[in-house]
Amino acid sequence: MARIGVLYGMEESFPPALVDRINALGVEGVRAEHLKVGGVRMAVPSGYDVIIDRISHDIPFYRSYLKNAALNGTKVINNPFWWSADDKFFNYALATKLGVAVPPTVLLPHKKHPEGTTDRSMRNLEFPLDWQGIFDYVGFPAFLKPHDGGGWKSVYKVNSPDELFAAYDESGDLCMTLQGAVKFQEYFRCYVIDRQHVHVMRYDPGAPHHLRYVPGNPPASPDLQRRMVGDALTLCGALGYDLNTVEFAVEDGVPYAIDFMNPAPDAGLESVGQDNFNWVVDAVAKMAVARALAPPETPELHWARFLAGGGQ
Repeated sequence: MARIGVLYGMEESFPPALVDRINALGVEGVRAEHLKVGGVRMAVPSGYDVIIDRISHDIPFYRSYLKNAALNGTKVINNPFWWSADDKFFNYALATKLGVAVPPTVLLPHKKHPEGTTDRSMRNLEFPLDWQGIFDYVGFPAFLKPHDGGGWKSVYKVNSPDELFAAYDESGDLCMTLQGAVKFQEYFRCYVIDRQHVHVMRYDPGAPHHLRYVPGNPPASPDLQRRMVGDALTLCGALGYDLNTVEFAVEDGVPYAIDFMNPAPDAGLESVGQDNFNWVVDAVAKMAVARALAPPETPELHWARFLAGGGQ
């Protein structure tokens, strides 16, 4: 019997619906369940053929457990090794290499020294920074946000140098990026499943959380739809993410990729709505079953070919 485990935290709707959907497919020799784990013995198989990870980014114990599981043959969605190494600034740079539109972005040093370091630890750091050069490159308005954050935590919209410096002071020891704001006329969030299937959802990032997914998904322009789908597949193919969301802010017909490091994306019925919920539950269920039935595989770091100036 091929076992699929779903690993999750505070979510209420998506995990049980996913387990139920996988089992309702009635595929002989495949069974899904709510994963259980205790003390983990090194180099011992997990007992699961596939694990769908929804929580390890918040729980180091789970992350290490998943790496051990992957080492011993479990197919983990998403790859815990790459997810551990990933950050949004690198993703922006990679997107640029891939030809995907991204607003100008600069990585900034920590405003406050990270714990356990002093000014002597920063002797390689240019001081003062060339702030005018940074402002000329990024422009205003802009967004100051963590280089590896999520959930709109510690995100500031700044309209001037004074606003930036005030927000930067509040960032503490977080590593931040400054990114030019897109003056968007439309905004979309796309589920990307198995690096093959894309579901485009109209999205309002300024609305209350439960109202952000706007009915009437398709963009007005078929060309825009095709470009967003193509760019989303390009990004997730390079990153190796099998479950992700890609957000596009559309300015003058150009979709700028704003956020595409969401390997445990929001899939709650209460926020995404019934139609979007049904789509993602069904797509992830079918992907998990296909992985459970597939031969053993060795995970690949799909982005590696872009290092040292390599191309597609």
